Amino acid sequence: MATTDRQATTLALAHALSAAERGLAVIPLSRTKLPALRSPHRDDPDPAPCHGECGRLGHGVHDASTDPTRVRELFAAAPRATGYGIACGLPPHHLIGVDLDTKTGTDSSAALRELALRHLFTIPATVVVVTPSGGRHLWLSGPPDVVVPNSAGRLAPGIDIRGAGGYLVGPGSRTDHGTYATAPGTAHLPPAPCPPALLGLLLPPPRAHHPTPPSAGGHGRGLVQFVLAAHQGQRNTRLFWAACRAYEDGIGPALLDSLVDAARTTGLSEREARATIASAARMTGHHP
Repeated sequence: MATTDRQATTLALAHALSAAERGLAVIPLSRTKLPALRSPHRDDPDPAPCHGECGRLGHGVHDASTDPTRVRELFAAAPRATGYGIACGLPPHHLIGVDLDTKTGTDSSAALRELALRHLFTIPATVVVVTPSGGRHLWLSGPPDVVVPNSAGRLAPGIDIRGAGGYLVGPGSRTDHGTYATAPGTAHLPPAPCPPALLGLLLPPPRAHHPTPPSAGGHGRGLVQFVLAAHQGQRNTRLFWAACRAYEDGIGPALLDSLVDAARTTGLSEREARATIASAARMTGHHP
């Protein structure tokens, strides 16, 4: 007898709670591998960027949690969820996902081996998740002070990277194409540290220096550079994170114009940038 959606949801919740116990922040996913909760702002005519500051559910990876009560709340609000996503880049593991795809017609595993030979690194024993299409997800752990961006095919054809702001489909998830499963002998392993040589390949090249006010200091310059390194799909996320850190450190007002300029350089409009920074100010208890 085929597994019903209710049984699939129950199984997905059980797997998600198990992952949360390991310190992995999770969200419910639909059979299409997309977040199972719809955005609460979907009907707003001109929604401002929101990453959960409104207090409602439905902000994708920004909902991710390791708290079992919160995880149950997320799944209760998503009764048709059949899987779960694991947020990357969050403590304590600062997860980096290396997605070796099989759909491009290229041998992504061979491409990774070639990179390892060329750059003198070895992929350590770690968690490996097998996808329904025969691909593999390698789980690696990054340093807490390094933000690895998401990328698709930048490292090599068929190799996608899931970093800060991204998520991996968790083992045990059921999708329209099948079930994700942990490769034999890897389920008990922790995410292994990412080899430094590989980590260097995952980081974007530094961009040209962007001036910041002297009152913001070196930390402020680092936050501006963090925003400048954003690729499409992570610009708001990076800007929001940098603005939060700036306000928490007391340099938000001094850094405001530099953050807006940096965000505009990445392609955001000034209005979008200022709205995101204003959200960060409110989130950290400050007046924008």
